Formats: sequence, structure tokens, C-alpha cells
Amino acid sequence: MVQAKTWILTKHFEGFPKESNFELKVEELPEPKDGEVLLEAVFLSIDPYMRPFSAVRMKEGDVMIGTQVAKVIQSKNPAFPVGSHVVGRCGWRTHTVCDGTDLIPVMPEWPQDVSLSLALGTIGMPGLTAVYGIEEVLGLKAGETLLVNAAAGAVGSVVGQIAKIKGCKVVGSAGSDAKVAFLKELGFDEAFNYKTIGSLEETLKKASPEGYDCFFENVGGPFSTVALQQMKNFGRIAVCGSISTYNDTTPQTGPYPQFTMIFKQLKMEGFMQSRWEHKHPETLKRLIGWVKEGKLQCREHTTKGFENMPAGFMGLLKGENIGKAIIAV
Repeated sequence: MVQAKTWILTKHFEGFPKESNFELKVEELPEPKDGEVLLEAVFLSIDPYMRPFSAVRMKEGDVMIGTQVAKVIQSKNPAFPVGSHVVGRCGWRTHTVCDGTDLIPVMPEWPQDVSLSLALGTIGMPGLTAVYGIEEVLGLKAGETLLVNAAAGAVGSVVGQIAKIKGCKVVGSAGSDAKVAFLKELGFDEAFNYKTIGSLEETLKKASPEGYDCFFENVGGPFSTVALQQMKNFGRIAVCGSISTYNDTTPQTGPYPQFTMIFKQLKMEGFMQSRWEHKHPETLKRLIGWVKEGKLQCREHTTKGFENMPAGFMGLLKGENIGKAIIAV
């Protein structure tokens, strides 16, 4: 019998998450039946979406939601041989018995010198989100100017780099001087620390006096209100996240964007990468190609130890990470 450690959501979050919202439990797993596999987590993902999604997709007492890279250690399913690696939505758990549904084998062309943790980041959900936001939602074209906030995060850092690959000017906002330095390393044309500037409006105007063709929105709240004013006529906004609002106990209200959107004839669209799931295999190959060519740099913020998952998650929501936040078991 294998013992699995799991992190349980003991109580739905009210405001910012606390250690008391989580409980570490141990459960005995049964032997895999025909068609089933036993997985052992190698890397686990922590992502901002877990905060709002937990409220609508989880009950108190459930294992925390999330994706992991896992190794197959027992198999009665020929599609998943022992020793192979998969990406699965197994949640915050060290071991899982499952029938293989929703498991995605790590691609056979995965480069030997690239960490499998990138299957949770640049060559995974965040990378897919970046590609589809840029190509499917924004339709970003060479020569255009793109604004991206939370630009040093898992999604934003890939967004900026892909926009540069496509021949665009990129302006990025982040929350520390170290993150701004990272954005400059990635080739962002302009980058600023939103916590230390005097005026967001003036900073955005200075970074791109002619305005912005496209805005990749990860933050929401007051930033969004100011940024919309800086859009060019017929500008496009891809709404990927709203991290500035996730931990509010009282929902934020107004200002409201409708007049600005009408006056500037803006297009704003919310999206999730799962809409284009049929394109994932081809898109992941493109992402791997860019990594191998050195066109995509991958920064990870790694927390060691399964027991540190809640701390890593809370650190993510405080903005402690540069790049993708990962738990290494």
C-alpha cells in the first residue's frame, strides 16, 4: 500500500489565504486495477487561478486543485508505461491512482536538457495562455505596441517574449526593481515598477506616447482603468487575470469602462487557454522550438518540499515569484 500526502482546503478563503485554510492529510491508496496507474508527483504547479477557482469548483474538505508533473511508478495501462512522465490535474497530492483520463504524456520530443517542470510553465498552461491571448484574442501584428502587466509572472514573461519574436514594441509593468531588471533581460522595450512610480498615467504615456494597440491584462482593478485610457482607437484587450481583486473581502466597484470603450471603439475579451485545446499539441511544439532556439527564456521560482505548498501559494499571491512558481517534491 502506498501512502499519499494531500493538502485539503479546510475552509473557503475569506480575504487573503491563511495557513489555517489548509490541512495536510495522509491517505492509503489502493493497488491500481486494470487500466489504472499509480503516479508520484515530481513537480507541482501553484497558480493565481487557484484562489478564485477554489470558490466555485471546490467544497470544503476537498483536495486543493492543481496540475502536476508526475512519474508513473505502477501501471496496468499500456498507454502509460512505468517510468514515463505525465501532466495531470491531480491536485495537491504526492501520489494518485487514476485510470489515465485527462493525463497528458510528456511529449517524446521533450529535450533531455530541459527540466520537466517547464511542462507546468513556459511549455505548459501559462505558455499556451500567452500564445492564445496574443494570437487568437489580440491578433497581435508586427510593429504594434503591447502593454502587459504582471509581466514578470509565469504568463506575462512569456507574453512579452513572444510579442518580441513577432516584431512588436513591448511595455511591461511589475512589482519590484528585481522584476523590472528581469524584464529588461528578456528584451522588453520599456519596463517599470508600478509600486514606485508617481503616476501610472504619466508612466504609460512616457513609455508609449502614441498609445497602445494591445493590452494583455493580468491584474484588473485601478491599473485597468488607467490603462484603458491609454489605448489607441480600435485597441484590443485580452483579459487573462485580475489578481489585484482575488483576495478582496468586499468586491471593488467602478469606475466603469463603457464610455472609454465606446469612445475609443475598443475590443475587450476574456479567455482561458482550454478554448483552444485542439491546438495544444502543435502549440506546445512551437513553444519547445522557441526554447531550444533560445528565443524564450524560462525563469522559475522553486519552493522545495510538498509540505511547503501553502507557503508557496501565499508567497505567489504576495508577488514573491519571478517567473513560474513551482513546488519540487
